[in-house]
Amino acid sequence: QLQLVESGGGLVQPGGSLRLSCVVSGATLADYVFGWFRQAPGKVREGVACITKTGITGFADSVRGRFTITRDNAKNTVYLQMNGLLASDTGVYFCAAERYASAGACLQRAYGMDYWGKGTLVTVSS
Repeated sequence: QLQLVESGGGLVQPGGSLRLSCVVSGATLADYVFGWFRQAPGKVREGVACITKTGITGFADSVRGRFTITRDNAKNTVYLQMNGLLASDTGVYFCAAERYASAGACLQRAYGMDYWGKGTLVTVSS
């Protein structure tokens, strides 16, 4: 059973940076597509960034050029580097995985990925 544990959230000022980590256990990371999703207070969950087994990435328009998603199969970890943070980036960030999806399809599965972590809170505020 694939298990995902997120970390790296916290309070940051607008314009700052954070790096989120998703440590994977219970399966081989290389066999899965991974995505980062977020849910702001009072809003539905949305796709932020996804990375396929071959390293193809996809991003929501709202974060493209500011966020980067990477995977380190040797360390069983998926990362989300967030730069130029805005107040609108505030929310709980979830790591999720499934076996088969394109990067674009992954972004649309905010409620459809097979495996989910419990989330880490990111607050962007001055």
